[in-house]
Formats: sequence, C-alpha cells, structure tokens
Amino acid sequence: VSALVALQSCQCLAWEPRPVVSWGAESQHVVAGYSDGTVRVFSISRTEMELKIHPHAVALTAIAYSTDGEMILSGGKDGLVAVSSPHTGMTIHVLAEHKGSPITVLQCTRKQYRDFGVEGGELWLATSSDRRVSVWASDWLKDKCELLDWLSFPAPAGPEGLGSLPPSLAAFCPWEPGTLVYVGFGMQKEALFYSLREKQVVEKISLPYFATSLSPSPAARFMAVGFGERLLRLLRCPTSDAQDYAGHDDAIHLCRFAPSGRRVLTAAHSAVLVWELTGS
Repeated sequence: VSALVALQSCQCLAWEPRPVVSWGAESQHVVAGYSDGTVRVFSISRTEMELKIHPHAVALTAIAYSTDGEMILSGGKDGLVAVSSPHTGMTIHVLAEHKGSPITVLQCTRKQYRDFGVEGGELWLATSSDRRVSVWASDWLKDKCELLDWLSFPAPAGPEGLGSLPPSLAAFCPWEPGTLVYVGFGMQKEALFYSLREKQVVEKISLPYFATSLSPSPAARFMAVGFGERLLRLLRCPTSDAQDYAGHDDAIHLCRFAPSGRRVLTAAHSAVLVWELTGS
C-alpha cells in the first residue's frame, strides 16, 4: 500500500469483512484513509489500488467497513463522518454531529438493532476525542441512518501530569448485546459499560492507568487494554480478574483480538507483538 501511494501518510485502515468473488477467484480488499483526506480501496490479490474517493478536506483518523462490506465509514480530524460506496465511489452521507473534534473510533455490528424500536440492518458507533460517543441504526439499502443514542463522558477541567490526553475509545461488547464499553480520560481510571437499553452505565472496572488502546474479545468474556505505561492488561469480565503483561518499551497504542479470540496483537512505537492465550 505504501508503495502505491506516494507523498501521503496512511492514517488508518480496515479489512473488508467478506471476500468478493469475481472472475472465478476470491478477492480480498483493504480500505485505507490518508492525510490528504482521501479514501483508497486496495485489492490484496492484485496488489493494486482499485478506487480513490475524496470525502474529506482534512486528514482521516478512523475508517471502517459496514458489516456487509457495502459501505465505507470514514472519520476525519475535523470530526466529520462520511459514508461512501466502495462500488460507485459516491459519498452518500456526511454527518457533522462530532464536528470540531477528531474521530477516534468507528465500528459496526449487526446485533440487536430491533430491540431498540428502530429500523436498520446494523448498529454503528462513532467516538471523538472530546469523550463523546454517538450510536446509529442504519439501513444502507434504504438510505436510512438514525441517531439512536448520544453519550458524553465527564472529565476534570485541568489534567495534571499528562503530556497529552489519553484517547477516547469505545467498542460494542460482543458477549453482551446492546452494551458498549468505553475508556478515556475521565474522573476515574476505569472502563465503563453502558447499556443502550437502560440508557446508563451498568458496570465499572477500575484500571491502573488511563487506557491508550482497547479490544473486547469476540469469542469470550475477555477484554484487552493497553496503557501508555507499556503494560497490557487482560481482563475477565465481569469478575474483573486481571493479568498484566510487560513486553513493549513504549506506549501500547493498539491492541486487537484475532477473530478466534486466541491471540492478541499489540503495537507500540517500535514493535508489534502477538500474544497467545492459553488455558481456559
């Protein structure tokens, strides 16, 4: 990808959720967001760029495919979220609810949208660095996109001892449909579980530091949390049993469970590590 795009910095990327079968062969794609505001779709098998879209005027900070792969959601440094088609290259929605604060997370899920009395094929969330999370129900084929919930998490006015604020991060909870988990700079160092049905925080788990990365396991009641203090913590939910692992020599800015839930990938400034979970 880097060799195919000169003079621009790749800021974020996402794998297509399902391979596309064309010309008798399976083709996998990745979508990448760049510093010039462009979104580019690449074919892995053909090692070439297939599509370039320009939905943003500023650098991208987050990107995701919809669960069916039919749409690309992209978020910019200015807080705008664009919804574009990877087939036509057209941008069909631009959402300004987070305008003014960089988008830190975009995530989609198929689960439980009917429980909330709205139409749609999936739920998705956007998180911005000002500690706000919006949750949406969408039916892309019917051009519907409805705001389901809006979360805003408090924080102290003047942080002390922090060179820069920890990121605001949220993710749908795989083992508890209708619930999302949030970490970020706040009143306490903790992970918050928010119920979309009850419209409130239903569980809190204390953390040793403010988190810099977050990944719930898709296969079990585990959650990986990375910290600027070079520590990876594996939490069993909801018991809060914790195991800590040291291995990085810099802040862990990314942690991600594999789809099987048996491995965790973590990334810091100078290294990428893969951890294997053993036992029950």
